[in-house]
Amino acid sequence: MTPPAAAPRSLATAQRSLADPSVRHPLWPPLTEGCPVTSTGAVAYPLDVDYAYDEVPADLFARPAAHGLDRWAPLLPPLAAPGLGEGNTPLVELGDGVWVKDESRNPTWSHKDRLNRVAVSAAVASGARGVVVSSSGNHGAAAAAYAARAGLPCAVFTSPDAPPAVASHLRAYGATVLTVPQEAVRPLMRRIVAELGYQAVSSVTDSAHTGHPFGPEGYKTLAYEIALTLGRAPAAVHLPTGYGELLFGVAKGFQELARLGVTDAVPRMYAAEPAAAGALTEALRTGRPAARVPVAPTTAYAIDCAVNSYRGVVAVRSTGGAARTVTDEQMRAAREELAARGLWCETSSAAGLAGLRAHGPRETDGPVVCVMTSSGYKDVGTARESFAPTAPDWASVREALAAT
Repeated sequence: MTPPAAAPRSLATAQRSLADPSVRHPLWPPLTEGCPVTSTGAVAYPLDVDYAYDEVPADLFARPAAHGLDRWAPLLPPLAAPGLGEGNTPLVELGDGVWVKDESRNPTWSHKDRLNRVAVSAAVASGARGVVVSSSGNHGAAAAAYAARAGLPCAVFTSPDAPPAVASHLRAYGATVLTVPQEAVRPLMRRIVAELGYQAVSSVTDSAHTGHPFGPEGYKTLAYEIALTLGRAPAAVHLPTGYGELLFGVAKGFQELARLGVTDAVPRMYAAEPAAAGALTEALRTGRPAARVPVAPTTAYAIDCAVNSYRGVVAVRSTGGAARTVTDEQMRAAREELAARGLWCETSSAAGLAGLRAHGPRETDGPVVCVMTSSGYKDVGTARESFAPTAPDWASVREALAAT
């Protein structure tokens, strides 16, 4: 295989604690269990990545958009693993100033491809022997694909309640699929890391979600693309939210754009969580860095998280946004609205639009963007319905057409 062309030089310089940005660590190795200085027994504080912003090429945001995160390499950690043409997804106008960023157009049909291009690159660059991830679907599929692309083995812990097609999707990339009780996942992940030399690309901490410190940097590119397409920063961005990594990455991307003088404002970030959980909403309501909540049954399986990451708290507070909950019925209505406009997504992916519709009125000082995170093929209910065949006569066909 011909090696990929070298990406432009990364300007990443260090890791720093989100709890106290003055606490800095070298860029390598990635600190996947949180900041060892500021974390406590109650909260594992995630790491952020800092850059030499004064060295960013003056024309970086004047260049046309392109598939592959290499386009944004100076503002990402080193991209040591080859890509799959991720990013540069369409921004589709719904009308009335509302736009949808359709992340289902990524290589494995979700936003997680952006995170895993960066996280798997970190595993390659630091000499990891493989990657391990806990995922109900999207994250595992993306990790497996990018690990396969990089020639690394991948172990994926999945939920027994994951959609039936998930295991097939993962195994198609050569991943080892492991289905164990939830309470056993993180101890086993830590052992795989310690004994087999794998790198975790999802959270291994029990006290709060930390995740890979480099991964959310990939989500910044959503903000870059939105600003290039609109020619400005939107007034607000509404996002489906589980642990809050996407929320944080997009917020940071817009903050960098403002810092570099590309835009003159940072949009308000609105997290949309399923009402069956709502850990970030609870953390913000009570003023805590992280909260743990019970999780009720919900069709939004991809974002029904019992605990939030401090990243989400930082994103909402720093942009003047809010965290809101939406019901399954509100997400289904938003999903149907999107499908009627030609955009098919899983129920969780419609949470951003559901939050906008349920908690309006929307901002009037500019466009509003809702991020749609993944394809309808990922939904837990997809292909489970059955439909009777149509009788092969004109009366039956005409009746069926009239009914729709």
